[in-house]
Amino acid sequence: MFRDYDPEIDRAAVHRIWLETGWVEKDNRLQEEALDIFARSGRSMVAEIDGAAECFVRNCPATILYLEEELALAAVCAVTTSRRVRKQGIAGALTAAAIARDAAAGALVAGLGMFEQGYYDRLGFGTGGYEHWISFDPARLRVQAAPRVPQRITTDDWELVHASRLSRQRGHGACNLTLASDTRAGMMWTKNGFGLGYRDAKTGELTHHFWCEAKEGGEHGPYTVLWMAYREREQFLELLALLKSLGDQVHCIRMREPPGLQLQDLITQPFKHYELTEKAKYEARCSAWAYWQMRICDLAGCLEKTRLPSGGVKFNLRLTDPIAQFLAADAPWRGCAGEYVVTLGRSSGAEPGHSDGLPTVKATVNEFTRLWLGVRSASSLSYTAGLEAPGELLEALDEILRLPEPHPDWDF
Repeated sequence: MFRDYDPEIDRAAVHRIWLETGWVEKDNRLQEEALDIFARSGRSMVAEIDGAAECFVRNCPATILYLEEELALAAVCAVTTSRRVRKQGIAGALTAAAIARDAAAGALVAGLGMFEQGYYDRLGFGTGGYEHWISFDPARLRVQAAPRVPQRITTDDWELVHASRLSRQRGHGACNLTLASDTRAGMMWTKNGFGLGYRDAKTGELTHHFWCEAKEGGEHGPYTVLWMAYREREQFLELLALLKSLGDQVHCIRMREPPGLQLQDLITQPFKHYELTEKAKYEARCSAWAYWQMRICDLAGCLEKTRLPSGGVKFNLRLTDPIAQFLAADAPWRGCAGEYVVTLGRSSGAEPGHSDGLPTVKATVNEFTRLWLGVRSASSLSYTAGLEAPGELLEALDEILRLPEPHPDWDF
């Protein structure tokens, strides 16, 4: 039985599930409190078997920025299954039910972080672009700015931190999770977490900051910057200068490369340091991971908000959506499979039907989402993901969908 999470009934079972999956540590009171905050907020569902919750899915209301348009996003923040019911199809079906509920309520897109490629493809999700994670000696940062003395940030500052994250500089594909409880729980889960940042003297708001994890707790690090929020160039450089100031003691900091920037530009002799520290405790390196996925939930709704800089192309779209096989016949939403006439340009749209004389694109919702977001070009997807279209149409789509690289810039 799938139903909403009830903390009075399900708390102990969900704690057991998260302990079995390794997402909380035994007898860690702070993590347990964070889980309670996380589970009570948002849109949590459980699968009940023999009177107890054995699977837990939690979504959060969110938004995603498509060029300059804000779209409603269903953020799938947790999918956990007990050891008892693995490989029974329950997690996939419960996740599909949670997405269907949010899509029926108006979510245009759904997104998640995947544990492995392939599993959520079955629910129509397409893999996003690569995120670069850079490990470096902060003393090697080429930043000339002298940072002011920052404010210390603790878990008690979660409301200020959340507001700062929401107002950060954002680019194409950037996501905002709207519930402050998500930031609060994330800060509480951080092992040896700490933050530094700056507040506006007049308003008191936190204008720019970073939040770090010192997982190993050692004096020399490594530290991991879990997120960084800033609104303008000078604030970004001040935060980097602040990280550099830690370099007398901390030997290694790891952080995700900020969207649109190339962090290597600001590191002295990166290749030399890569070689000198290879396989060491404080190894400097750059890794690329494609670990987030998105899917369109409402094709017409998404394209209504798609305003491309130039050009125009019109075509038939034959769209398949694998999520329907996981949903009950009476589900409030059953995916977006169907035949559409699609227009892409300064004004875009999708109408059900077929127009004779127009070329046809055949794609899964997984592939079309990646195309629409700008993760990969139409031609690229025809090579590796099965998207089909005549050559001239592929070229036209490649030309019109020249978008900035999408980056959620908020892990969930």
